[in-house]
Amino acid sequence: MKLIKRVKYLNEIAELIGIPDIKVITGIRRCGKSKIMDALTELIKESDPSGNVIHVNYNITEFENLLEYHALEDYIESQYITGENNYVLIDEIQMCEHFEKAINSLHSKEKYDIYVTGSNAFLQSSDLATLFVGRTYEIHIMPFSFEEYLAYFPSEKVNDSLTKYITEGGMAGSYLYKNSNQKYRYINDEVLNALVVRDIIKKYSIRNEHLLHVLLDFMMDNIGNLISVRSISDSLASNKTKADHKTVGKYIDYLCKAYAFYRVRRYDIKGKKYLRSEDKYYLSDHSFKYARLGTKNMDYGHVLENIVAVELIRRGYEIYVGVAGDKEIDFVAMSQGDRIYIQVSYDISEQKTFEREVAPLLKIGDAYPKMLIARTYQPEYNHEGIRIVDAAEWLTNVKYEE
Repeated sequence: MKLIKRVKYLNEIAELIGIPDIKVITGIRRCGKSKIMDALTELIKESDPSGNVIHVNYNITEFENLLEYHALEDYIESQYITGENNYVLIDEIQMCEHFEKAINSLHSKEKYDIYVTGSNAFLQSSDLATLFVGRTYEIHIMPFSFEEYLAYFPSEKVNDSLTKYITEGGMAGSYLYKNSNQKYRYINDEVLNALVVRDIIKKYSIRNEHLLHVLLDFMMDNIGNLISVRSISDSLASNKTKADHKTVGKYIDYLCKAYAFYRVRRYDIKGKKYLRSEDKYYLSDHSFKYARLGTKNMDYGHVLENIVAVELIRRGYEIYVGVAGDKEIDFVAMSQGDRIYIQVSYDISEQKTFEREVAPLLKIGDAYPKMLIARTYQPEYNHEGIRIVDAAEWLTNVKYEE
């Protein structure tokens, strides 16, 4: 399989080398966590040639004798080299029973620099504080961005590549397959079914598996739409799937904690307050929708909106759905006191569509930047203070060239 250097994550991890926190690499299944660990091994060897890297990968059978936490700790202690920097890297750590006891013990000895990856359902952000006694630092890995897709598939025609990325997504393991049916089958079997059947159902001892699958399909079919727990329950009930809103709420929470979806709340721009009645949900990779529901009814507008939402999260923004009177702004993106208002549209070639998309932005009275991202196929331009930016240009931070 072709490999690319995932610079963003490696740079983040490089700044953490030597810091005593337990570094926890999280992310959806098959997003590349183990490959990041391999790249980290090489990075350590380059920066600290005499350093001692103790790498346990539970995907490999040679480590199956370390599936009990005492055995894991004893093995790492046996590999320790006095007088050198000792780095502990453990892949798929949840496969070791009571792994947290071994990690906490090793960390308390203050002689190891520790990095771990694990299943997204068993090693979640909300669990880290209770699992590990020492301080933890989470590095969240996401599927390939469009920039990374371009690095994997170099092309002079960036917009053609974006068209392919919109249908193929960012799950790099699927790129090995020759046709779309094989790609989507890989994503459905190795990511989605594994996520639901092997991870979520197992961790939470879910009895109503049918409801979880139906809920997953419903949420995928409604990415970018405002929905509430009660409205979902009512919709499922109308389709003869019995579900109380408390159970639906729990299952949605499980899917979000396992990084299948990102929840986006509403924000009242004028009142400067968060609204709770309805939220939007975006997939961690848009290809999941095609793999699960098929490509018969392609909704390019919501898919591009999903791509922008995930990219904003990737760039470190907190995102909200903006509410300005009776108008809705796709995203209010906030970071360290800065704010950007963003509308997303696949096609604004029709004047009516263009006017509809800029109307909510024109209604906002403050001076924060405003932007409309669309497939314009032309350089950025300005409309009454609103930046009109080609989607490929925005996703790559490279100016459009005709």
